[in-house]
Order: sequence, then structure tokens, then C-alpha cells
Amino acid sequence: MTRKTWRSLYLALLAVVVVAESGCSTNPATGESSFTGLMSESDEQSIGRENHPKILEEFGGAYPDQQVQQYVSSLGNLLARASDRPNQQFTFTVLDSPIVNAFAVPGGYVYVTRGLLALANNEAEVSGVLAHEIGHIAARHSAERYSKGVLLSIPAVLLGVVTGSQEVANLAGSAGAAYLQSYSRDQEYQADLLGVRYLSRTNYDPYGMASFLAQLEADDKLDSQLAGSPEMADQSNIMASHPRTGDRIQRAIQEAGGTQVSNPIVERDLYLHKIDGLRYGDQPEEGYIRGRRFAHPTLRFEFEVPPGFYMRNTSSAVVAVRADGGQIVFDRESQRFNGGMLNYLVDEWAPRLELRDAEWIDVNGLEGATGTAQVNTKAGTRNIRLVAIRASNNAIYRFLFISKPEMTSQFAAGFRQTTYSFRELSASEAAQLRPQRIEVIQVQGGDTVDSLAGRMAFDDYRVERFLVLNGLKSSDRLHAGQLVKIITE
Repeated sequence: MTRKTWRSLYLALLAVVVVAESGCSTNPATGESSFTGLMSESDEQSIGRENHPKILEEFGGAYPDQQVQQYVSSLGNLLARASDRPNQQFTFTVLDSPIVNAFAVPGGYVYVTRGLLALANNEAEVSGVLAHEIGHIAARHSAERYSKGVLLSIPAVLLGVVTGSQEVANLAGSAGAAYLQSYSRDQEYQADLLGVRYLSRTNYDPYGMASFLAQLEADDKLDSQLAGSPEMADQSNIMASHPRTGDRIQRAIQEAGGTQVSNPIVERDLYLHKIDGLRYGDQPEEGYIRGRRFAHPTLRFEFEVPPGFYMRNTSSAVVAVRADGGQIVFDRESQRFNGGMLNYLVDEWAPRLELRDAEWIDVNGLEGATGTAQVNTKAGTRNIRLVAIRASNNAIYRFLFISKPEMTSQFAAGFRQTTYSFRELSASEAAQLRPQRIEVIQVQGGDTVDSLAGRMAFDDYRVERFLVLNGLKSSDRLHAGQLVKIITE
């Protein structure tokens, strides 16, 4: 290393020390010293305003029910006024997403999904979620993460100086960015502690935080059961970005003195009336999963997966999995292609694969093509079958069937049936497809969990879904006049 390089390194290290010392400030909520100096409060506002439209686009937009939006905003603003930053302008938005999630970005922007509202069972639970997110903003955790992210990029630059490699510097910077994607354990606990404080100040039951966490855990367990394997549980819900435990929430309640709230507000019945009619599951523009069937009312097609496969509708594809290893991925080609489907399969979709038995097929009057290949993955060798189908509107739809070599013959018939189940829907058939919704009903004399679960718009696990949706245990008994949620079409 040359003397000039050493001097550059020394000056850069000195800059890290100076920036770190000058960037420390007293946290307005916790009273602790935190590193937020690289982001001012006006910067936070700018970042929030800039990212708000992007977040709406990413999560399906704002839920188009102004009464629901105003209701959640009223809860959020009440809590925000009781926070340690009461003069901070807050914006609360219900996102039109079925995923159970909530998060906050700098500038006072707080988001909850309608999937979260559907899972919650009272105002105290939703207020607990909002209070936690307000706690992150009040403690300026986002600003702290941003400022630390800038510092993490400085060692990356130093590494580039030492090695002379810009690629190495970029790689190190990416690793630092990935590290900061979630809050630290201490930050999560601080947000819980502050959230309990704000709940107590507004007389909400702070134990709503704990009961909603129990809801999340029950929902995740059911999700694992539906998928047929614990490792297939949904990792996109709120617990993926907010890893918390019941013990930590109980500790936060005790430390914040939350048990001293007299006559705490829970508001179960009011809350259920507010979400009566709330859309449940996917938007019409994303298509609907109905048992083993996937139907799209806007693009007007449907198909059915084999028994034992669990479907998941993501933003980019429909994925169906079996616990013993079979997988199906269905998506739509984003680029237009005017040639034949066999040419598309070989030359466009899989030019680097050694396709075998590539051939033209007819799928209910639609031109298609299929072929097989064997690929090596991190999980081992897999056999794949590719199917491409051109719809009457010239759109290309694709199936990717994946299986372990020793199970390919077992799945062959089911994969074939799925391929030939793909068909276009008439306008009248598409018009009959309806989104699922939350319906709040009053328990009548003689109603049981089994009888009410039988009214759920699902083909399987009706009792389990009913219990989780309503925060009930199998040992709980219903009583006349009680309000409960069911899912209807």
C-alpha cells in the first residue's frame, strides 16, 4: 500500500469518527443518545412524501373505503397526540393488501393492511399495532437506521480504496443495506415500550398488543398447517419485519405501568361493526384462489391444481406446493411475442436449457407448447416441465412444474390435468366471480362453532379458519348475542 493510500484511509477513518460524534442526539422518546444526525426532521418528511406513492403502488393502493380509512386514522391520530412527538404530522393509510402487515416510514407515515384489520378482533388490538409503529417514529428509529446505513457505506468505500476495486465496494455496501432491512431487537422493544405508554395515555387496554401477537402466531400456525409443512409458513406478514415475543410484550407492559389503566378500552363490538363488509383475500385484478381452483375475473381464465397442492397468490406469480416436494409456478409473460409457441418455448423462455420432447400442444383450443429438462438447484437435482399457452388476446401464460426425479412419474398425471384445465372464461362466467368479504353476524341460540364454520367460503379447514379469524380456542363456547366474523362471497 502506498503512502498516498494510507493517507486516504486515515482521512476517511477520521471522517467516520467526526461524523459519528457530530451525528449523536438525544432521542425525544427514550431520552437516550442515538445517532440520527445525518437525517433532520425535514429530511424525514421529504423521504416520507417521496416514498408514499411508491408504497401505495407496491401494496395495491389505498383501500377504497373512506369510512375504514377515516376510522383507522382517527385511532392513529388519537395515539399520535399522546406520543412523545405530538407536533409530528402523521398520515395513516390502510393498504389494499391481504397480507397481514404494518410498518412506518420517516415523516410520520404509518401503514396497516386490510389483511391485518381482518385478523384483529377489537380496537385495542389495532391500536396496539398503531401505537407500536408510532413508537418507531417517535424514537426516530428510521432516521437512526438511515444514518447508520450511511456509516456502513463508509467502510465499503474504504475497502474499495484499499483493494482498488469498485465492485468490492459496491458489494460491501449491498451487504450493509441488507443488514438494515429490519429493526434491531432493542428498537423493537423500545417501540413496544413506547406503544404501551401511548395506549395507557389514551386509556386503551395495553394487553391488546399481546392478544394480537397471539392472533398472529395462531394465523401463522394455521398457514403452516394449510401448506402441509411448518417451513412453508408465510414469512411476509408483520412478524417477518417485527420479530417479537409475548414475554417481551408482557415485560414492556409491566415496565410502562400499563396494568394501572382503569376501565381500559377494548371495543370489540364497535370494531367488528366497522370492518363488516371488509374485502378479504386478493383483489379482482390479482385473481382469486378458490380451493384448488385459480380464477381471474379481469383476465378471464382459470385452472385447477392437483389434490394436495397448496396455492399462494403472489404479486408476480401463483405458486402451488406440496409438502413432499412438488411445485407449480404459474405466471404471465411480460413481453409480447408474435411467433409460434414452440419457438417461444425453445428460443425465448428456455434458450439455455437442454429441452427434451419439446412439442406443440392444443389446450382447449389455445396454442401451446411443452418440453422437459433437468436442472441442478441448491436443493438438489429437479425435473421440470415447461408449458406455454397463448390466450385469444395474444397474452402468453406459463406453467413451470417442478418435481424430484424419483417423484416425477407420481406427479405426471396431476401436472397434465393442471395444464389441460387451463381455459378462458366467458364474460358471464367472469362476472359471477366475487371477492370474499368479512361478514359480521350475531350468534343465535343453538349456533355452534361447527355450524357457523360451515358457512365459511372455503373448501377445507373451515373450523380452524373460523377459530383463528375470531381469536377463539377449540375449547371456547359461543353464546347467544355474541358477534363473530365469517368469510363469505
